[in-house]
Amino acid sequence: MNLLFVCTGNTCRSPMAEAIFRSKNIPGVNVKSAGVYADNYSMASLNTVQVLAEKGIAIHHQSQSLSEELMNWASLVLTMTAGHKQLVLNNFPAASHKVFTLTEYAGEKQIGDVIDPFGGSLEIYKETYHELTDLIDKLKVKLERDMS
Repeated sequence: MNLLFVCTGNTCRSPMAEAIFRSKNIPGVNVKSAGVYADNYSMASLNTVQVLAEKGIAIHHQSQSLSEELMNWASLVLTMTAGHKQLVLNNFPAASHKVFTLTEYAGEKQIGDVIDPFGGSLEIYKETYHELTDLIDKLKVKLERDMS
């Protein structure tokens, strides 16, 4: 399985989600991230790197823009917001069967967007980390169940 996390600039939420997911060591799942408006080759934000480092999670990241090649690679595309999902579906309508918001796919009862920490304090990045960790733990359970 190939999992793609998508956010806006691919410097905060989606690389954080990718690093958290990678740290779970789920066999049989490859993971990448991209942004709907990303510049290629930007580093992850300093606060993303710091929050992950405090949790013992390494990140070696360069941003990339969402592309047809990545969409073809992905078995599952998980966006950080409903707006991202709509942008992905507008640009890649044939992929509608594999595009969900992270909250939707993780089985959250309420539909919601993952907090955008961009430009915010370290505390906001920590809130995003905790939200992503909770959602990814739920995602892990679902994927392990579906893959067994």
